[in-house]
Amino acid sequence: MNAAFRPSLPRGPYLLCDDSLLPEVSLAEKAARLLAGGARILQLRMKRTPVREALGAAREVVARCHAAGALCLVNDRVDLALLSGADGVHVGDEDLPPEAARQLLGPGRLVGVTVRGVEGARAARDAGADYVGLGPVFGTTTKQVAAPVLGLEAFAQVVRACPLPVVGIGGVGLENIGRVAAAGAHGAAVASDALLAQDIAERVRRLADAFDRGA
Repeated sequence: MNAAFRPSLPRGPYLLCDDSLLPEVSLAEKAARLLAGGARILQLRMKRTPVREALGAAREVVARCHAAGALCLVNDRVDLALLSGADGVHVGDEDLPPEAARQLLGPGRLVGVTVRGVEGARAARDAGADYVGLGPVFGTTTKQVAAPVLGLEAFAQVVRACPLPVVGIGGVGLENIGRVAAAGAHGAAVASDALLAQDIAERVRRLADAFDRGA
């Protein structure tokens, strides 16, 4: 694979398929429900799943995504991304450095990096990242984050100065995803608002509509 064939990051909702939410439902089934709503990109986050089980789950989720014409990125685990045939990885503050992820993945897969401001975004670009996850935009209970909430005004300022496409992260849901889009975001990461909805597929459709109206 080479950079010419690296996929583009889809605009709109960036859905997390997370093992800590709705734990009674398999990751493959969560992915199926998200994809049924038209999800174009999933990030597979497996913080609680044992490694051997995680590889099987990753392969199944990646296969479902590709069958639906969607991308699948693996959170943190470059090894699982490679072994499962995923489209790339997303690495955070305490994960493998982005330059190491790029070295292992080669030029044909996406690398996303969590950042807190413009300097972090520039460093991510220089390390070979394709996009950044910027936040937390709002307060979130899905993940413990040792960083201050940005708020929309500061988020928009960083987006304007950012050298890479920005995915807004932290506390994004149906009630505010349009405002994240209006602030200039390329995408908006959604976890609990989608996976804990009574009808996951319908919530994904509504999130996409709200993002498009705000953009």
